[in-house]
Amino acid sequence: MKLRTIGLISTLAFGLLAGPLPAEAQQAGKVYRIGFLHSVSTIVAPNSDAFRQGMRELGYFEGKHYVLENRTRETKTDRLSDLAAELVGLKVDIILTAGSPAVRAAKEATNTIPIVMMKGGDPVRQGFVTSLAHPGGNITGVYFIGGGLDVKRLELLAETVPGTKRIAVLTASRRFAAGEGRRYKKMVTAARALGVKLQILGARGPSEIDKVFLAMSEGQADALLVMASVHYVQHRERIVKNAAKNRLPAIYFHSVYVESGGLITYSAVDYAEVYRRVAIYADKILKGAKPADLPVEQTKKFELIINLKTAKALGLTIPPEVLFRATKVIK
Repeated sequence: MKLRTIGLISTLAFGLLAGPLPAEAQQAGKVYRIGFLHSVSTIVAPNSDAFRQGMRELGYFEGKHYVLENRTRETKTDRLSDLAAELVGLKVDIILTAGSPAVRAAKEATNTIPIVMMKGGDPVRQGFVTSLAHPGGNITGVYFIGGGLDVKRLELLAETVPGTKRIAVLTASRRFAAGEGRRYKKMVTAARALGVKLQILGARGPSEIDKVFLAMSEGQADALLVMASVHYVQHRERIVKNAAKNRLPAIYFHSVYVESGGLITYSAVDYAEVYRRVAIYADKILKGAKPADLPVEQTKKFELIINLKTAKALGLTIPPEVLFRATKVIK
């Protein structure tokens, strides 16, 4: 009995000295490198913070368990391909991508490194994944409704500004500005049903934006709808200031606008929540899951934010039925 006991103790002691299996030891001491490829530099900070918070909740601490390699485009879309290639060269463990151009750049740069996307629009139709349930490649993540909210924003703006007859639509899309495409036709049909006339104004850069606001200042619009565009997020303060200067109630597509003094934002996504969800994908992939086996999620939470300080400055009273539906109110 004593010999058996001694043998058992020896075996246990050897096991303790030997430590964990090689694979486990490597994982325990590994500092992961996570790439973050974003189409718009001006909204990286808050989104990165939301991702970090999500990682902390899962037990990952930046600097100890992972490093975050931020790469963001400043002005040119084609720079994203260079930045994606740079992340691949760093041999990152995962690439987080925000916006369709970033997803596309990462997809073209690698078919082996896992890519977790955050974007608007159907990723199946855009060719990023085979299906939502079974992505089939190295891409998975979260998507939300994009252009499908144009009509809803138009209706909400007309409801917020009762009696409005002329709404200017600011777009960076050359096709939309030319009166082409399904999105344009849907908007025109919706405007007709609302008894509203649309003034389509195409602009991208700062000088073009200032020029179209000059046209609006000549009494050609009662309110403004700003369509989704990475160009506009970069110039959001210019747009918001111009809207205030011309006393135009305006609706936007991203929360950063109301935070900069815009009137209303309506979107199909709580961005902070999306980036926390992305942390869950990252955790699963770092633990060995394959993107091909992780279903793509569609966000189901809509966000309506109203800036009452801006409404007061415009002399506008937000109708109670609109205010009641707000998910957040800035006072």
